[in-house]
Amino acid sequence: MVAEADIQSAVVELLRRTVVKLPSDVEEALERALDAEVDETPTMQLKAIMENIKLAGEGNTPMCQDTGVTIFYVTLPKNCEIDVERGIIDGVRRATSEVPLRPNAVHPITRKNPGDNVGDGMPYINWKVGSNDFIEITVMTKGAGSENMSQMAMLTPSQGVKGIKEFILSTVVRAGGNPCPPMVLGVGIGGSSDICMKLAKQALLRPLNERHKDPEIAGLETELLEALNMLGIGPMGLGGKTTAIGLNIEYAYCHTASLPVAVNVQCWAARRGTMRIHPDGRSEFLTPEE
Repeated sequence: MVAEADIQSAVVELLRRTVVKLPSDVEEALERALDAEVDETPTMQLKAIMENIKLAGEGNTPMCQDTGVTIFYVTLPKNCEIDVERGIIDGVRRATSEVPLRPNAVHPITRKNPGDNVGDGMPYINWKVGSNDFIEITVMTKGAGSENMSQMAMLTPSQGVKGIKEFILSTVVRAGGNPCPPMVLGVGIGGSSDICMKLAKQALLRPLNERHKDPEIAGLETELLEALNMLGIGPMGLGGKTTAIGLNIEYAYCHTASLPVAVNVQCWAARRGTMRIHPDGRSEFLTPEE
């Protein structure tokens, strides 16, 4: 039987793993970027990133001083009677002191910092109910340097795919070196203003080596990623072949008179982790991989 304490302890461990080690698809994309560079400056920047990743793993310490805010995606089994939300919140509090995580969550107006990454609406939890008997929890630790570069636009249907491409490219050009490239882009298309922004963040959860199941969307992902890497912004904005290591798109049907588009920008430290808590209380950690 799963207890709230099981969830709390599992969340602490999930957060520790997530801020210390990247998922394999992200690390492999960075290695390919390093192999592709020929100029000294971008090569040096990518080597520094790879050394940073290595030292974080060896020292079991966060790979970036900005451990972000905690955004959770939780799938519950039917008839779940455990207070999963309380377990997650208490797990974030514990992780802040035990991992440790930098206390980033503040009141938006007073800027008062409670010191434990917990406040109204934070951690933010996205909920859904599944058909399995386990609880699945995914966390994204999202830093501000990249998040601040995210953009959303209400295009007109007449702007079409051309307008979507122009908006995404202009967002990256405007961001420049601020989000610590090489970056990952999550793109949401359709829905409504709030839906497309949620889709953009959700797109960041998909592994970088998995294209969208819709061939037309998959083709757009590939085309846009190639275009981004022709911009020359490069690692840390200092020039080079690799401005982005990934671009994923998620979409929803929208009103006939609307074309919402959102871009959620992620830095090279694209941190995400997933675990399952089974009915016997056992925790299974799926990503980042050991």
